[in-house]
Amino acid sequence: MALNNIFNIAGSGMSAESVRLNTVASNLANADSVSSSPDGAYKARYPVFQAVQGAVAAGAGGADPLQAADASVSVKGIVQSTTSGTASYDPGNPLADANGYVYSSNVNVVEQMADMISASRSYQNDVDVLNTSKQLMLDTLKLGQS
Repeated sequence: MALNNIFNIAGSGMSAESVRLNTVASNLANADSVSSSPDGAYKARYPVFQAVQGAVAAGAGGADPLQAADASVSVKGIVQSTTSGTASYDPGNPLADANGYVYSSNVNVVEQMADMISASRSYQNDVDVLNTSKQLMLDTLKLGQS
């Protein structure tokens, strides 16, 4: 694998995990929100990742094993959860409907916290890959100084 491709892969992974962290932050910020209708209640959002694989560079005899395929991670989109939130009877709430119900979001705070931990660890792993690759390149350059 070409060493430069490692930077592309890890960088795109960091970018995707950043989107994931922002989505989790948005979900957590709206976890306690209420609405006057089930359709107006906040629905949890989730990013959809996609592995992108490029073509292998072709040499004289076909695919060149020294040239790695371009690869990256992209965010294909952000989907909204289809599960509904809960209805609570709260006639004193200014957002209550005609029957006295308010509708809360469907965000599961525990699930979002676990997702946040997973995303931050994945991000940190990508940072470690970049740092290790950088150190390997620097060590390789030092070999010529001896």
